[in-house]
Amino acid sequence: MTIYIGIALAAVCAFTTNLAFLYKHRGACAAPCVDVRHPIRSGVGLFRSRWFALGMLVAVGAWLFHVGALAMAPMSVVQAVLAGGVVMLAVMAERIFGFRVGPRQWIGLGMTALGIVLLGITLPAVHGAHSQFSLPGMIAFEAGLVLVGALLIMGKRIGAPDHHHGVMLGAASGLLFGVSDVAIKAISGLIGAHGVVDGLLTPWLIVTVLASVAAFYASAKGLQEGEAVPVIAITGTAANVTGIAGGIVVFGDPLPGSALGIVLQAVAFVLVIAAAALTPAPVRAAGAAAA
Repeated sequence: MTIYIGIALAAVCAFTTNLAFLYKHRGACAAPCVDVRHPIRSGVGLFRSRWFALGMLVAVGAWLFHVGALAMAPMSVVQAVLAGGVVMLAVMAERIFGFRVGPRQWIGLGMTALGIVLLGITLPAVHGAHSQFSLPGMIAFEAGLVLVGALLIMGKRIGAPDHHHGVMLGAASGLLFGVSDVAIKAISGLIGAHGVVDGLLTPWLIVTVLASVAAFYASAKGLQEGEAVPVIAITGTAANVTGIAGGIVVFGDPLPGSALGIVLQAVAFVLVIAAAALTPAPVRAAGAAAA
């Protein structure tokens, strides 16, 4: 029963996260350009934008739902549900923010729905949140993500095309959000095993904070330099794929006991991730843009 509560919290988190990103995009475009050499001034400039401040407020609520989901369900399952949020992004972008969503994106909606249904019927009988992890595996996984994220952030300086920089920053922020999510999952397990004080007095709390701060600035800069939906979509997809991989690799999230269950759950993960890749790229309708 606890797992299904975690899935419900993850679904709410998916909706509020994408709503927050759309608000933040509107606010970031109205704020002064983010300059990593002046992080405090850049941060103040962002929060002076009412839309960005509202987006961050909604994002805090989404983060609380995310933490609750991670504490109650296996990480790979939580992140697979969050991956479906890309479809929610397409719907909100069209209905609320004036984007046009094409047939390709609606196919993604159907794929996500089917993937989540398959995921639900193949959940193994897991007791607890499955938060135990291997320390060497955790260190290697997190360090690898930080390295890739840093390379993406420096992409323009090492020869990547300028017009891809916004998307690259979005991907980097997604990976760094994934670093934070994996660390939060580890902290939740330590709190359950050793209590709140000992669980929080761990280097993983520092990793969570540093990764979140770096992801914040990378995401804001990406929203300023790139189109809203592609940047938000790649951010969410990178974070979700990272979380699914972390759940399986770091925390050893279980697979179903039967061969059929394993195949169906694998298909479910593939459908959700493929839908996340298929759904982005609606473009702003001319009339909505003029409005």
